Amino acid sequence: MEPRPAAPGPCPGDSRGAEEAAAASSLNPAGAEAQPRRRAPAVAAVLPAGGSGERMGVPTPKQFCPILERPLISYTLQALERVCWIKDIVVAVTGENMEAMKRIIQKYQHQRISLVEAGVTRHRSIFNGLKALAEDQPDSKLSKPEVVIIHDAVRPFVEEDVLLKVVTAAKEHGAAGAIRPLVSTVISPSADGCLDHSLERARHRASEMPQAFRFDVIYEAYQQCSDYDLEFGTECLQLALKYGHINAKLVEGSPDLWKVTYKRDLYAAESIIKERISQHICIVMDTKEDENHVGHYLEEILKNELNVYFLDYKSVPFDEKMESLIQIREYAKEVKKRNILLSGLLIYFPQDEQKLQASLRQGVTIIATLIKERNSGLVGQLLVA
Repeated sequence: MEPRPAAPGPCPGDSRGAEEAAAASSLNPAGAEAQPRRRAPAVAAVLPAGGSGERMGVPTPKQFCPILERPLISYTLQALERVCWIKDIVVAVTGENMEAMKRIIQKYQHQRISLVEAGVTRHRSIFNGLKALAEDQPDSKLSKPEVVIIHDAVRPFVEEDVLLKVVTAAKEHGAAGAIRPLVSTVISPSADGCLDHSLERARHRASEMPQAFRFDVIYEAYQQCSDYDLEFGTECLQLALKYGHINAKLVEGSPDLWKVTYKRDLYAAESIIKERISQHICIVMDTKEDENHVGHYLEEILKNELNVYFLDYKSVPFDEKMESLIQIREYAKEVKKRNILLSGLLIYFPQDEQKLQASLRQGVTIIATLIKERNSGLVGQLLVA
């Protein structure tokens, strides 16, 4: 197992820290006031990422396929890292992809990640991840959690509220998993290729990820698994039922829990990620006028779309202007790793009202294009209106 740095505490400087602390405390169903001595459970996550991506039909395993120049698995790790009460994230990757995974972790500054070698099947990869978290592993640098989340490396859009729901349910019931309504009716063919019977779609659900378990429940279930289970099984909740006699609590999931499986899914994922990427624009004004004057013209299009920072460019010497441009570009490189696209926009602010409005209209057009296209090629560039 690849050791990782000690897990940090609550995310420092994160504006959501208080909200996440409250969310973590809600993992105690009885409430903090009713039982003040009870703590939120220690939570870890296991991501099997050893798949070859055969169904996608591309040479690169799907979890490493680039979306907007970033590997898909990096988006999934980012989604889990945003949840401060998940203390450890164990990723199971094949030996041949171990170095590539280390480079991804380093490049995108992922935290709280440990790597283990994947097995030849999904269940064996999950089992290896659970072993790394178990107290009976002498070489483990990790602590045994009370609840473990199992999630797919190619489901990058999981939100904290779903994770919280499955963890809370798992703590109470022993196991829990996200479900979604069936889109298509499931039918069973006969041996000769004819319809045998169909299922009533309204009575059945699709099993999705994430799933969560009390650690002892799922670890002991895997220890009892047959080779057939480990080779051909896919449903972790079924293992908890079969070997732990735990009836999992089913939690309604959101529509974006789908799994990137086929090549076309990459394009759908790219579209969703573009919508979610923060767009930051540094507006550099060639004027000493009040920035609120500019804000009056740009208010509608900026509303809920992006963050804007204003710099008064006319009041600083030329060499400082150039230094500001360099800082914008360097800062843009750094924040891009956190899914933020930063661009610069130089707006001239002439005294003539008509020229001013023309300059601002051009600025609005540029901003609208940046929002719509989310073009990473314009990151760090200074555009002129």
